Amino acid sequence: MAAINAVKIFSGSASNYLAKEIAKYYGKDLGAATTLRFSDGEMSPSFDESVRGCDVFIIQSTFPSADNLMELLLMIDAARRASAHYVTAVIPYFGYSRQDRKDRPRVGIGAKLIANLLTAAGADRLMTIDLHAGQIQGFMDFPVDHLEGTAIFIPYLKSLGLENLTFASPDVGGVVRTRNMAKFFNANMVICDKHRKRANEIASMQLIGDVEGANVILVDDLIDTGGTMCKAAQLIMDKGAKSVRAIVTHPVLSGKAYDNISNSVLTELVVTDTIPLKEECAKIKVLTVSELFAKAIGRIRDHESISSLFIKY
Repeated sequence: MAAINAVKIFSGSASNYLAKEIAKYYGKDLGAATTLRFSDGEMSPSFDESVRGCDVFIIQSTFPSADNLMELLLMIDAARRASAHYVTAVIPYFGYSRQDRKDRPRVGIGAKLIANLLTAAGADRLMTIDLHAGQIQGFMDFPVDHLEGTAIFIPYLKSLGLENLTFASPDVGGVVRTRNMAKFFNANMVICDKHRKRANEIASMQLIGDVEGANVILVDDLIDTGGTMCKAAQLIMDKGAKSVRAIVTHPVLSGKAYDNISNSVLTELVVTDTIPLKEECAKIKVLTVSELFAKAIGRIRDHESISSLFIKY
């Protein structure tokens, strides 16, 4: 019989590699769950142990395929129907977050739809890191713990001992994130202003600011094909920078991303393990978010503030 309000951590199929590490740092074994699949691909997740009266944390990033999202929703529903006391969806990479508004006629708002689905499934809380747009938190009708990747990236950057740092935003939308990093290091900031023809295709880009002789750090929340990042890196080097690195929380890395990065002027691309890499790349370094999420789970369990997990700028 499960202890009342005991914490139990489970994982969907796509994030099992990360969930094991989170559970390890938290100090518990990962809960037992099974996902049965019918021959046509339909799935039926179930918990192999009691969750009655427990605080359940279900870990699953919602990167493609859509099965990852559906499995998470079914697991939330299963936990609720099994009389869990409290269900937290831990979504390290919140898929569809780029669709946070109507940016052209006759399109859906994917991030809001996902929020509605989480509510309908029975989630009581969301824990995630570096949403594409912070205002997505307002789409939820329940508490959101929005962690920041800076808690992981800043110690790594400090360990490099680089001088004459300058931080760069690869687009106007990432200015706030980049400014916070620059403020922490008391460094300058520049902006790459881009114009897109269509998704994943850039028509033009120009640099606002001076990078002459600087070690430049590009900052972004996610990298998809790598087109923007690699073009920004080349532009920065052409303007006289000494080196250019990129720190990105979510390595979506689709299409020709790995080739783009390997053939770019980037010294390295530093990412986290919210999404597993599809292949090895000498220029990509992976930092783990597992300890950060484990600490956040502990603070939620103890009804403590998670603000101590944030870097003070």
